Amino acid sequence: MGLFRKKKLGLTREQLQWNAIWQLWAEEKARSPYAELMTYQSEMDNGGHEQYFDHVIEFGNLPYELSVLDQVLPVKLRKNLTKAHHAYLVLQKNEDDEKAEDTLEHCDDVFFENEEQIDTILKRYADEIRL
Repeated sequence: MGLFRKKKLGLTREQLQWNAIWQLWAEEKARSPYAELMTYQSEMDNGGHEQYFDHVIEFGNLPYELSVLDQVLPVKLRKNLTKAHHAYLVLQKNEDDEKAEDTLEHCDDVFFENEEQIDTILKRYADEIRL
């Protein structure tokens, strides 16, 4: 069964398109800036900003990812990501910095309170998928 030929599952066109972009991302075939946005969202869902930064530092190029996200995130989420990154850097130097831990936790909360804005951007990408 092909990537986009799963209609017999009873999914709507929108659901099939949504699933298709995540499959493209998993296969590392999603276009930029969507690939970076999907990585951000996925890692956030797996463990918050600390998980995101750790993952991208280990497997990617954090300065590049941050520059791409800086161009596509809505202002509130962009400022939140910058704040989270600063707190993360502080924690890399001093793991016991409670203020930085609290800041990182707060930034996670802000992300999840506004995650639908990322879904809206990704939905526009999904809408481009031809089934």
